[in-house]
Amino acid sequence: MMQAGIFTGYFPYGLEETAKKIRSHGFNTAQLDLHFKDIDLSYGNLNAANCKKVRDTFRANDLPICAVSAYTNIIHPDLDQRKANVDRLKEILRNARALGSRYVISETGTYNEESEWMSHPKNKSEEGFEACRKIIAELSQEAYDHGSMFLLETYVNNVVGSVEETVKMFAQVDHPGLGLLMDPTNYFEDHNIDQMDQVLNQVFDTLSDKIKIAHAKDVARADDDKSEKHADIGDDDALASHTFRGVGEIVLNAPGTGVLNYDLYLQRLAEKHPNIEMIIEHLDEADVPRSKAFIDGKFVANGV
Repeated sequence: MMQAGIFTGYFPYGLEETAKKIRSHGFNTAQLDLHFKDIDLSYGNLNAANCKKVRDTFRANDLPICAVSAYTNIIHPDLDQRKANVDRLKEILRNARALGSRYVISETGTYNEESEWMSHPKNKSEEGFEACRKIIAELSQEAYDHGSMFLLETYVNNVVGSVEETVKMFAQVDHPGLGLLMDPTNYFEDHNIDQMDQVLNQVFDTLSDKIKIAHAKDVARADDDKSEKHADIGDDDALASHTFRGVGEIVLNAPGTGVLNYDLYLQRLAEKHPNIEMIIEHLDEADVPRSKAFIDGKFVANGV
């Protein structure tokens, strides 16, 4: 049976209170965001004591960590910032097992200087892809050397933003330190959202063997607001990766609020991953009960 989990970052509290609140909703797994009100897990602070404190706190609350967030722009156009981003990601890869999971997740990023979620012509160039490939290969080796695995998350406006680009990256970085985070909503934009089932089947026909963890949000066409969209999730210190809700023609909101064919998604996912963790995102704390009920209902309806 599949397990429903949630990002810890949607609960803006200290470490212990966050774990207790998530468990009180009936979740039995979580994706770890390295941001809590009472412990510093920033660069240079992933020491043995801090990692053990995080790991033991979640274990004590019967809430195993299934993956660690490391979202960053790995091909930032500013080379100094790019190096800082990649160095931080490598630090997380080195310490992932001590935090409770071997899986560390990030998207591939964009050459756009204004936003981590907006496209740029260089993203779709051979030069841009090759630079990204080299970094993905480095991250995969770093992960492998430390018993972890880097999970690439496709996002449509990034360097790796389509099914074809994802397949190409895995073909060129054929490495045991690399896996896939499956979020089907990230493959859609205006030109293909009406081919929902076709795209979902293409994703699973070509990438099922690479999937390690799954995400649960939703996708729909935007209204008149075509800007980069962010939500107020009740935390002034919230990361932009947790407030982001889409850009341009597409909105990315909580599960059950859009047009994603969840029945087909779960049916195809269950074929090879019947016990996978599915992590809910793109919501605020008040919407957690509804979102979990939606996902649990889909599990029951589809027998997964």
